[in-house]
Amino acid sequence: MARSTTPPSASPAHPGGEHPDGWPGKDLGLPEAGPRSVGHIGRRVVALLIDGVLADLVAFVTGVWSPLAGSADITHTWIQLAIFAALQILFICTLSGSFGHICVGLRVVPIRGGYVGVWRPVVRTVLLCLVVPALIIDRDSRGAHDRIAGTVLVRR
Repeated sequence: MARSTTPPSASPAHPGGEHPDGWPGKDLGLPEAGPRSVGHIGRRVVALLIDGVLADLVAFVTGVWSPLAGSADITHTWIQLAIFAALQILFICTLSGSFGHICVGLRVVPIRGGYVGVWRPVVRTVLLCLVVPALIIDRDSRGAHDRIAGTVLVRR
C-alpha cells in the first residue's frame, strides 16, 4: 500500500513554499550565501540589461544601429543579436562572466569546477539567445541554458 506524504511546499517545515532542500544550490554543493552561492534573479536581470545596452552601444558605434532611425530593419536586429552573442562568448571565455555579470558581481563556473572553456559559453549563449531555455528554471535557480552547458551562475 502506498504511503500518503505531504508535498514539501505544503509542510509546516517549509512555510510559504520555500526551497524544499534549504536553499538554491545546496544540491550542487554551493553555500547558502556569500561567494560561490547561486546568483539571485535580480542580479541576473540587471546583468542581462547591462549586456543588452553594451551590445546596442557597440552596434551604434559601429554604425549598425541608430536610435533615431525609427523601427529597426530585421537585418540590423540579427546583427545586434550576433554582437550580443559575440560579447557573451568573449567575456565568459576570458573573464568567466559577461560584462554585466562582472558589474553585478556574478561569474559563470562549470559544475565540476575548473576553467569554463570555450564550448560551454558557446552552447550557453546560443540557448540564451533563443530565450525560452533561459526561462525554464530548476530548483537550484539554473536556467535550462546553464543545465545543458553544465554551468552555474554564482556570486564572486
